[in-house]
This record gives sequence, structure tokens and C-alpha cells, in this order.
Amino acid sequence: MAAATPYKMRIDGMDCASCALKIENAVRRLPGVSDIDVSYTAGTLVLRLDEDRTSARTIAEKVKALGYRPLDTPAASSLQGSAKRERAPWWQDDKGRLVLGTGALFMAAFVLAAFVPAWERWLYTAAALICVVPFARRALAGALAGTPFSIETLMSIAALGAVAIGEAEEAAVVIVLFAVGELLETVAAGRARAGIEALVDLIPRMARRRRKDGGEAEQVPVDALAVGDVVIVRPGDRVPSDGEVIDGSSEVDEAPVTGESVPVLKEIGARVYAGSINANGELEVRIDRVAADNTIARIIHLVEEAQESKAPTERMIDRFSRWYTPGAMVVALMVVAVPPLAFGGDWSTWIYRGLATLLIACPCALVISTPAAIASGLAAGARQGLLIKGGAALETLGKVRTVAFDKTGTLTLGKPQVTDVIAFGNDEASVLARAAAVERNTSHPLGQAITAAAQARGLVIPATFGGSVATPGKAVTGRLKTGFVSVGSPRHAAEQTAINPQVRDAIAGLETAGKTVVVVLSGKTVEGLIALRDEPRPDAAEGVRRLAERGIRSVMLTGDNARTAAAIASRLGLEARAELLPDAKLAEIARLQGDGPVAMVGDGINDAPALAAASVGIAMGGGTDVALETADAALMGNRVTGIADLIALSRATLGNIGQNVAIALGLKAVFLVTTLAGATTLWMAILADTGATVLVTANALRLLSRRAMK
Repeated sequence: MAAATPYKMRIDGMDCASCALKIENAVRRLPGVSDIDVSYTAGTLVLRLDEDRTSARTIAEKVKALGYRPLDTPAASSLQGSAKRERAPWWQDDKGRLVLGTGALFMAAFVLAAFVPAWERWLYTAAALICVVPFARRALAGALAGTPFSIETLMSIAALGAVAIGEAEEAAVVIVLFAVGELLETVAAGRARAGIEALVDLIPRMARRRRKDGGEAEQVPVDALAVGDVVIVRPGDRVPSDGEVIDGSSEVDEAPVTGESVPVLKEIGARVYAGSINANGELEVRIDRVAADNTIARIIHLVEEAQESKAPTERMIDRFSRWYTPGAMVVALMVVAVPPLAFGGDWSTWIYRGLATLLIACPCALVISTPAAIASGLAAGARQGLLIKGGAALETLGKVRTVAFDKTGTLTLGKPQVTDVIAFGNDEASVLARAAAVERNTSHPLGQAITAAAQARGLVIPATFGGSVATPGKAVTGRLKTGFVSVGSPRHAAEQTAINPQVRDAIAGLETAGKTVVVVLSGKTVEGLIALRDEPRPDAAEGVRRLAERGIRSVMLTGDNARTAAAIASRLGLEARAELLPDAKLAEIARLQGDGPVAMVGDGINDAPALAAASVGIAMGGGTDVALETADAALMGNRVTGIADLIALSRATLGNIGQNVAIALGLKAVFLVTTLAGATTLWMAILADTGATVLVTANALRLLSRRAMK
């Protein structure tokens, strides 16, 4: 037996949650199929398949039998990259042709009835019976595939029932209006998908690649670029793929990736991202990511994955809708039977009202209320450089009561500079050089700053034997020719040896000035102190202020010393918890969660445990792998103010969901009352459902025009 393989299929015509449920139920019955995930917002079917038991062609045929069109055959390769689906005019779409066909039949019956009034009933009956066939066929296919209570079932029963009681004209109108409603759903769903697919247009189709032989640059398709190729990006051109500037200087508009509207100066050594626009100077860029793996492609892929995942509210409504439709059919049956049997009512009248109740009960507007808003919110966030990985994270952000920040690289620039070197015994150059030897291969910002300072002074850095060993939150230790040397926090130094008053006073003075101090130990002897300072990000204070305006508490969690933490916290206007080892950060987050959901903001590497422990983790990253792959959300623009934008977007989405549910249920309640009172016709009943669906979808699409606060 072959192992199950991941497959993904794009599906056209799947434009509501009920459509997705029908496909899921049908595919679930096939042998060898598992891990099914159907997303109407992304228009995709993702699953794992054992092809020895069920072929990919069988899945495509099953989907087609339900009335949907597979756009491609499932293939493992389809999980990589993103493609923009071509959209035909609405009248060339299957649902558009159905609207035109049903409308034409109804008009033909109307015109002929005007000339031959005696045939009126039979003309409308024929039109209704012909028009209902496509929907009845889909209802039957759905029932056989495990979804007996579908939208098509409700509509088909109502239309056939209307014909049976002599209301053929209304039956025909109901079918036409239902077809129009389905078409409007398709158009609306297409707009929501276009919000993400439009990002594909940001990548140019061609690039100017420098020839290996040094000749004039050649025009090549972007897909042909390989890692290591050098491309020429002229003023006004879009960067074809991620890479590093190796020559030239220019301002680059990175708004498509980071949401940052101010162009960024790019010089030799700077990173540039696919889709960003070169403003005024020519750049030579060495490509380090192929087209299918560049930042824009990965953003699209991650947002599509996020849209495929279901938010808690959406899952709740899905569970509710599974019982809602059969329940509605029972209520409609009671409307038909109870008044005539119990109170002597007219059967024809109450059958008519029962059919109207059946149409009003269509759950389209309700089941689309949440996923439409979630999809629009995710797309709006991606346009602003706010990458949110799923509806659950988007919902949680709006309920956050506390935001916990890491310090280095999050509230600060993450580029500390050595400000002071104090030697005790040896000279300052020796202290700095020996510290750089231990820190040379570290990824920690403080260690990199020490190494950079030694190199900038032209110092000879001693060799280490066996590399360096890091103790997280404490120190880095390496073996030099003269013995073991460690570079660590004053707290770690105090655990290793007695600190004399002179050293303690020097440490206190530097920390009071808001500097971070590391102690250089040779064995048990303090050789010297190195002080560094990392300045806050320019927008850090503004970001904390915006959170406070929304009633959200901000807390800084750092392993740095209390004096340095207090100095930075006072400048930014937030609380500080200092000298926290990684496990202490987790404990602090757990304590904060006692007051409500907590968002943790970090750089995505050192703070990974804390990001995972928080209610929602947010990574600062500016387009790096860490920002895209770690935590529940990422700020592509590296802006602290983006936290407030994330929360504002989440709250707007939650508000939109509430409005949608109120619209869907409110309209149904009003029309149910008017139906029971005899004031609602069949065509008004189906128009009420179609109208509610259109209103809910249009309301959700408003989120696409939302912009970050400035």
C-alpha cells in the first residue's frame, strides 16, 4: 500500500460554506482519503490521498458531480507557490449562463402567456420544471454524497411544491432569483480572493539578468532566475525576487511587503524584497531566493493557508448550521400541517406559507457571515504588512488585554553599540579582544556588537579551541590559549565569583545610565566590563501609547538588568520585568494570562517559547524567515505601532462578524413573522435570503478597504 500523499485542488464555483461542506462530506466517503480541509474563501480542497485506493481523477469527478468545476488535477507540486486564476466575464461563467438560461425561459413563458393566456399555467410550469433540473440534480448528488439537507434541497422542494399547488409562476421566479443569488455569491467571493491574488501582480514577469560573460544584461522570465544570478533594477522597476544589493544606491518603496509608505534607502549589503519598487537609482541585486520562494509568494501562500483554517466562531456556526437546516425543514413541515390539522386551516394557504418558510430558512447568509469577514480581515492585514496566520489568531487579537514585549530587537533597534570598556588588570584592548573571541560566532546582538567593536578597532582576536558554549540568559564561555573566558551578565558573574566593591560600583554606574553591562571573566577573575546601549525604535513610544488608548496594558519582559530595563521603560511609558531567564518569562506570561489573553511580541528566535506560550505570538521580522514562519502573526514592517494596527483590525473584524450575524438572523426573523401572517410571497422569501447574503458579503468586503492608522 502506498503512503498517503498531500494533494491540493483548486475548485471553481465553490463560493459559500455550504458548498465547502458538501464537497467535504462527499470526499470524506472515499477510501484512502484523510486530513480533508475545504476552504471556500481560498477556493481549494486540500487532503492526503492514498492513490492505490482512490485516484485523483475520482476526486475530480466527484467534485464535478456536485456541480463544481475542478480547475486542475490534484498534484503534490500544487502545494508549492501561488497562481492567479483567470477570471472570465460573469456571463461566460457556469452560474452566469444558468442565470441567463433560467431568465430566458421565464421571459419566454411570460411573453407566450401574454399571447395565449389559456396556456399560462402550463407555460410557467414547464419553465419551472426545466429550470429546477440543474438544482435538483445537485441536490440529489449532495444527498447521495452525504449532504441531504443542502441549500439546493430546500430550494428544489419549495419550487416543486409551488408547482404542485398551482403557483408555477412564483416557482419560476424563485428559481431565477436563486440563480441570481448564487451568481452574486460567486462575484463577491471572487472579489475577496482577488484581494490576495492581486499580490501576484506585484511580481514583474521579466527581469534584466547580467550575463556570466560580462556582456549586456539580457531579458529573462522571472521564473528562470536562479540563486546567485545578478539582476539590474532600474529606476521605476520592481525588484524581481528577494536578494542583496551588491552595487548602487537608491530609495526603494517596500509598501507591498511591509506596508511602510516611506521609501527606504538601500545601499550595498542591504536586502531587497520581490515586488518592491526602485525609486531613483540603479541597483545591482544578487538573487538569493527563486520566484516560487520569494517573500511575496510566501506571504500569499501563508495567507491562503490562514484562510483555509477556521476561526472558533466559524467552527461554532458550522456546527450550528448542520442542525439548523434539518431543523428548519421540520419547522416548515409544522407550519404546513399544524394549522390545518389543529385549527382547521386551509391546506393550500398553509402549504404556501410552509414553502415560504423553507425558503426563508436557507442558511447561506448565516454560514457566510463569519468566513467572509475573516477572509477580508486577513487580506486587509496582508496589504498593510500585517501577516496573520488564521482566523483563530485574528479573533484572539481583538480580545487581548495585555501585550508583553521583548526588549532587544523588538522595542529597541536590536543593534547595540559598545559604549564603554573598563579593564581591571589588563588593558581595554585585551579585554575587548578576548570577549570578541568568545562571542565571534554568536547570533546574539550583544555578542555581535562586541565582535564588531573589536574589528572596528583593528584588534587581533585570539583563537578559541573547541568553539564557544552558550548558557541561555547567562553567559557564553570559550577556551582560549590562556584558559577559559566567559562573557555574561553581572548576575552570572556573581554566581561564579565574589565581586569586589570597585567592580560593583562600576556596574551600577553604567546600568544607571541605561546601559547593558557584560562581565568578562577569566576563570574566576573579573578581567573587565563592557557596556553597550541599544536605542529604542523611533515608533516604540507611539506604539505603546496607541495600545494604552485602547485600554491595553504593555509590559516589557527582558533578561537585562533592572536598571537598564527601568531606564528604557520610563522613556517608552510601560512596565518592566527585568532579569528574566527564559523559564521566568514563561512564568510571567502565565501570570499575566490570569487577567485575560496576552500577546507576546518578540524577534521570533530567542523568544520562541514565550511566543508559543502566549495567547497569540507576534514576531517582528521585516520579511525574514523568522517573521514568516514563527508565531501567530508577523509585522513585516518592523513597526511597534503595527501591534495597535493588528488589534484594531481584529476588533473591526469581530465587529463585522457581529453585524453580519445580526443581519442574517434579523432579516430571517422579520420575514418569518410576515410569512406566518401571510404577507410574504415565495419570491419575496427567496429574495430575503439572497438579499441577506449580498448584504453580509458586501459588509465583509468593507474590511478590504481598511487602512492602518497613521
